[in-house]
Amino acid sequence: MDDVLQVGIITSTHGVRGEVKVFPTTDDIKRFKRLKKVFLDTGKEMLPLQLAHVKFFKNMVILKFEGLDNVDDVVKYRQKSLYVERKDAVKLQKDEYFIADLIDIEVFTEDGIHLGRLTDVITTGANDVYAVKLAESSLAGKNAGKEILIPAIRQCILDVDTEEKKMTVHLLEGLLDI
Repeated sequence: MDDVLQVGIITSTHGVRGEVKVFPTTDDIKRFKRLKKVFLDTGKEMLPLQLAHVKFFKNMVILKFEGLDNVDDVVKYRQKSLYVERKDAVKLQKDEYFIADLIDIEVFTEDGIHLGRLTDVITTGANDVYAVKLAESSLAGKNAGKEILIPAIRQCILDVDTEEKKMTVHLLEGLLDI
């Protein structure tokens, strides 16, 4: 599991005083109010930054970092990701998982047959959907390497063990009909 979790992506500068607009990649946009420090992935290093203040505008977060006081200080960070340490992440409820912990998890049927690897989590209005790349197995047949979508609902997702990187699923009728 990762030691840091992504919480946003800097999309652009905001004004001339070093503020940036951030597209949040977290479910709880208000979590930024509780943050004191983030890590900026510059491409070369994880740069720790202290937050001076936080504002909200529509679906975006406006951040000001301590010591970065004009637009020239922050323009180079456009399209860069912001992270928090796992210890500073929001607390999860039962049966909630960080997407970073689900990506690349191995997926098995309730009969113990290896189905494939989870490659993406798609957020929809009703429930998340897990994209699973099918492995060479008796179930996949000629569809090995193709992707199936499994709804992240209690009837389909029987067990998730992020430590063991293993998920057990019940396949609803027709899910393997590619």
